[in-house]
Amino acid sequence: MGGSELGYVNEAYRSNWVAPLGPNIDGFEKDIEYFTKANHAAVLNSGTAALHLALILADVKPGDYVICQSMTFSASANPIAYLGAIPVFVDSEPETWNMSPEYLDEAIRFCISEGKKPKAIIPVYLYGMPAKIDEIMAVAQKYDIPIIEDAAESLGSTYQGKATGTFGSMGILSFNGNKIITTSSGGALISENAEHIDKARFLATQARDIAPHYQHSEIGYNYRMSNILAGIGRGQMEVLSERVEQRREINRWYRSILEGIEGLEFQAEPDSDYYSNFWLTAITINPEKIGITREELRLKLLEEDIEARPLWKPMHLQPVFESSPYFGSGVSDKLFLQGLCLPSGSNLTAVQKARIEEVLVRTFIEH
Repeated sequence: MGGSELGYVNEAYRSNWVAPLGPNIDGFEKDIEYFTKANHAAVLNSGTAALHLALILADVKPGDYVICQSMTFSASANPIAYLGAIPVFVDSEPETWNMSPEYLDEAIRFCISEGKKPKAIIPVYLYGMPAKIDEIMAVAQKYDIPIIEDAAESLGSTYQGKATGTFGSMGILSFNGNKIITTSSGGALISENAEHIDKARFLATQARDIAPHYQHSEIGYNYRMSNILAGIGRGQMEVLSERVEQRREINRWYRSILEGIEGLEFQAEPDSDYYSNFWLTAITINPEKIGITREELRLKLLEEDIEARPLWKPMHLQPVFESSPYFGSGVSDKLFLQGLCLPSGSNLTAVQKARIEEVLVRTFIEH
């Protein structure tokens, strides 16, 4: 927490604005719009809810194809299944670890050959890293397919100075407890299209029609954020730039102790166009060159009560999606087998960093 969150929360209590509307909701949405330069934002109770609503706004129906990055958390793909649509998974490219434009084009051509042009494309900014969004946008525009950006992990990241989540027709953010800023749970939908955001707010508040009685012409959802949680979000927005710099400093620190080890590579910004919040610092380990596997390093850290986690298991390898189409060459498979997310919290102490460094240095010296 940054310190001022409690003031906004107390004000919500004092004014009795507790429900999913109120000054903090309005203020938090304005803060997000100002920071991302998106014209419109709706704050919701999760990033998953935001993606679900975005797919509804993209007119996704049962049996439709929706293309999704395979290297991601399941929340990127689950809303496709909520709607009875069919996820089509696309592999990563090796530079950013995000959606491959080449295999995206191949996946679209497959869908069209099956008689159904995809209704949407969901690229993900893995661990905060911007994707090759110009190339992805070019493919999407070639086939006239809307892009819904999953920017859940990348608030504060930019490509060519433009915030992730603001390139496509809609973008989604997450404020879950593990994100770079948090409202404990929560998310947002952002867009240049005012009608999209207005409709999202309507659907998120049970789709209640304008009438003196309770009337509903559409299926709605209980997806709005509370005014109390939005107060936490307003306080968190005040320290967002500081949190981004803290994560980037952690990434620089890891590089200072690990760069130069043959067979160890960082997820890295390809060039100066890319600016990552480095929500998590992630590495890959080639056991043939280093003599140690990703899993052996993870267990070495765990022996000292230091938690590190494998990269996301790609969606096309998940049992729940085993029958879904997939297009790629195994880049994400290799990332999963060799990749590790290192402790990256904004509140890492000097003592904790010293413990981590000791284990890392000792482990690589031994091998």
